[in-house]
Amino acid sequence: MKSTTVTSVPAPASDADMPATPAWPLKSLPRLYVSVPLGMGATVDLDSAQANYLGNVMRQGVGSQVLLFDGRHGEWVARIADVSKKQVTLVAEHPGRPQEAVPDLVLAFAPVKRSQTDWLVEKATELGIAALQPVFTQRTIVERVKLERLESIAIEAAEQCNRTSIPAILEPISLAAFLTMREPSRPLYFADENGGTAAAEAFTAGPATILTGPEGGFTDEERQAIRAAPNTVPISLGPRILRAETAALAAIAAWMSRVGDWR
Repeated sequence: MKSTTVTSVPAPASDADMPATPAWPLKSLPRLYVSVPLGMGATVDLDSAQANYLGNVMRQGVGSQVLLFDGRHGEWVARIADVSKKQVTLVAEHPGRPQEAVPDLVLAFAPVKRSQTDWLVEKATELGIAALQPVFTQRTIVERVKLERLESIAIEAAEQCNRTSIPAILEPISLAAFLTMREPSRPLYFADENGGTAAAEAFTAGPATILTGPEGGFTDEERQAIRAAPNTVPISLGPRILRAETAALAAIAAWMSRVGDWR
């Protein structure tokens, strides 16, 4: 698993309530996601890929510090306690940043080609999404989604963008199943290529789901079913035709800036 390095940058004095955007490139301690629960004194044995990266690529040895996060207990400063040819053991020494409060935003999206879907998951993670729900539509061009691959991409993105949580990658379902199973009280912002309320005006505070379509868009039958679903709000993402993955990220950014944690 690849890692990056991070540092904290103080917020500008003129806007103390707004968290600062980290400078790039980031320079400080290596940062890794681990699946074991973190706490004071927790021992972590890295998997072979992480051990190779930390020991052979980053040239970190016994006594070096590393930042760890597990997606649940914030970020911890750990120290390398042992290094062997194929294994690196770390011990969590003290807490760093607390666990982030993630806005309750789910992106339901129609998977596109692999490279575009990978890019979408990476960028949606960077933007702060809480969960990603692949939805198969009549015009979806792929037949299956490799969840482990998407989870790995989300983890690497979280390592790089300083997140302390990992977005959930949910099991793919059909559009019909999605509309049947969704919580009806939860607003469904439907990015309809035929138009709707301007996104910046449509979003309201609180939990939400954004639904975006495949290459070629939704069929008329699907569009009617979505619009008929409870608490659906059709939205417009502007006058230009957007690629499927671009539309998804544009909708996330608009929601985050309007009612999410970018304010």
